[in-house]
Amino acid sequence: MKRDVRAFLVAILTLFPFSFLSIPTRIRPIGLCLLLLILFLFPLTCFSQDTLPRPKIGLVLSGGGAKGLAHIGVLKKIDEAGIKIDYIGGTSMGAVVGGLYASGYTGIQIDSIFKAADYDAIIQDYTPRVSKDYYERENNDRYALTLPFNKFKLGVPIALSRGLYNYNLMTRLMDHVRHERNFKKLPIPFVCMATDIETGQEVLLDHGFLSQAIVASGALPTLYAPVIIDGRFLIDGGVLNNFPVEEVKNMGADIIIGVDVQYELKEREELTEATKLMVQISNLQMIKKMEEKKHLIDIYIKPSINEFTVVSFDKGPEIIKIGEDVAMEYMEAFKKLSTNYKRPTTVFPKNETDSIYISSIKINPLENYTKYYIQSKLRFKPGQKISYADLVRGIDYLNTTQNFSSLSYTLEKEEEGDQLNLFLVENPMKTYLKLGLHYDGLFKSGILVNYTKKKLLFKNDVFSADVVLGDNFRYFLDYNVDIGYNLSVGLNSKFYQFNRNVNTNFSAWDVLREAGTNSINIDYRDFTNQLYLQTLFVQKFSAKIGVELMNLKIQSETLSNSTAIFDNGDYLSAFGNMNFDSFDNKYFPKKGWYFNGDVQSFLYSSRHEDIFLMHTIFKGEAAYAQKLFRKGSFVIKSEGGFTVGEQSIPILNFFMGGYGYKPFNNFRHFYGYDFVSLTGNSYVMGSLSFDYEIFKKNHINVAANYANIGYDIFVNDGWLKLPTFSGYSVGYGLETLLGPVEIKQSWSPETKDSFTWFGVGFWF
Repeated sequence: MKRDVRAFLVAILTLFPFSFLSIPTRIRPIGLCLLLLILFLFPLTCFSQDTLPRPKIGLVLSGGGAKGLAHIGVLKKIDEAGIKIDYIGGTSMGAVVGGLYASGYTGIQIDSIFKAADYDAIIQDYTPRVSKDYYERENNDRYALTLPFNKFKLGVPIALSRGLYNYNLMTRLMDHVRHERNFKKLPIPFVCMATDIETGQEVLLDHGFLSQAIVASGALPTLYAPVIIDGRFLIDGGVLNNFPVEEVKNMGADIIIGVDVQYELKEREELTEATKLMVQISNLQMIKKMEEKKHLIDIYIKPSINEFTVVSFDKGPEIIKIGEDVAMEYMEAFKKLSTNYKRPTTVFPKNETDSIYISSIKINPLENYTKYYIQSKLRFKPGQKISYADLVRGIDYLNTTQNFSSLSYTLEKEEEGDQLNLFLVENPMKTYLKLGLHYDGLFKSGILVNYTKKKLLFKNDVFSADVVLGDNFRYFLDYNVDIGYNLSVGLNSKFYQFNRNVNTNFSAWDVLREAGTNSINIDYRDFTNQLYLQTLFVQKFSAKIGVELMNLKIQSETLSNSTAIFDNGDYLSAFGNMNFDSFDNKYFPKKGWYFNGDVQSFLYSSRHEDIFLMHTIFKGEAAYAQKLFRKGSFVIKSEGGFTVGEQSIPILNFFMGGYGYKPFNNFRHFYGYDFVSLTGNSYVMGSLSFDYEIFKKNHINVAANYANIGYDIFVNDGWLKLPTFSGYSVGYGLETLLGPVEIKQSWSPETKDSFTWFGVGFWF
């Protein structure tokens, strides 16, 4: 319309000298006045080329997983060229990068955000150990794999990750627009694409909670779980529309800049593996659609990144640099679109310590879980100012219960703060099969198979059965009922056994004194049953009291070529336990505290009626981990135990030595001495270790420990003397999906002996 007016005025001015002479003299003054009025309303400068209406520029960013990091490099050059983007559309990673840019971040800021990101956490939906409840920490420190199990059929999880880490991260980064529900009102109007997996339809997302929409657009099948928005089951938009150029044109864009990081078809020589063939098949339709869209693009940018995959996040800086380099080739075209626009740096990412006021909490109706239960897991209440770290921890606590198959949230503006809206879908799966693998020098090899069933008899119960198959059969059964107010009542049963040649000071047994030996082969067996009451506080602290019936048996075939039974009796006791654990990693901690205290009063023995006296055993350990610098950390630890009363049963003593097994009963690790080689009814020990992560998940460490152990050392001041026993170790450790893989070389200056210990997998 403006161009038509301009042409009309130009025609008038061109014809005016001729037409003016033909106008009757009496009305010429009127015509002149009209001309002056026109010139006043439409100055001549409006006809210059520089004042022509600026074409609207749209930016379209394709999906491509980690390859989409190249978008960041292109954005940096767009900013550098002074181009003002009017509309943005993206899919998957294009939606992530485009959404950040649309919300107000500059290309350089987005570069900084992604360079600081934990890509392992992005892929695996990492939940910090300290954000897991007591039971979930126990599970994650023991099992390598968890699978749904229903009607004797194994299932597979719907995805590797629920995407909650990404959801929480994007929510914090989008804090400044968290109340905006119309994406067209963002600093740059924005749309992204998702796919309804139920109907097979494209879904254009241009309103709602921005971080939720972005995460839905990038929910790559099998890697991330679908996201539920307005009742629709949404996955990665790239399945149907990986390059929303038509949608950006419809927003009003005159010129389209398109950045395409999608795969190209591979030659037959490159299709050497089944996975590559499957990727080629899945990309056929995507590539065909892209060919049809190219004619709509004015500046088509195609970075050469075929060597990377959708999960090559560890190559992020390299991919971003490729994006910058390819954008440089289009700088001449960029300059033609430049208006010397300087994108303001007005938005800065919120830190985890930044606060938000939660004025109310709204939860969708649930069948099996009350609002009180949900809020108790969140660990914050309405009317509180919390940090973003507190919000993330609360969501993580809910997630790690495994009671919900889908979990999302939004923040709605209220008069005094934000309403937290929680959208939860109860998990229909109640039965799981869990697997683990372990090897150490005491129990040798073992495969762990666990069966876990929720709601076995009651609404709030859990049954768990561990069975270890291998060189030494073991099991652990536990049945627990939540009775409310963070209290639960339970029953458990466990069985341990091992066979070991040991050099030891077992001389407390008469049969050894008579044989004049302290080197034997022993068979150890422990069969224990407990009834207990347990309570949990703030997810990290547990307290337990109960009664226990234990059968212990130790025997040897070393003596006189026959089987000597040192002990085989039942022991009834009452016990109490307190545990606090805030370590960020059980096996390679960098920060946190750990405390465990036990008291056990033995009330009855079936085998030693004539010599048995009631007695109580106390034991405890405390440890502190602290990072010294970025890759180095230390752990300082102290522990001890003693007996009150006349303890006359050697099998209940403390046993020290070896490394790599899960400590149980009174068996403890000690560097420099072989398994089960030190014993006594009381001991005190201290240790210091230093760990250096030479590169990601690869550790070298050194450690030293010192101890006094014997009989009644707290009575005769033996615990105050200089350590009688000491040991040192140097080792290498690797964090894997199966658990830690460790090798340690240890030695003792007292015995001049050295031992090499090798361990694989989580301890159980």
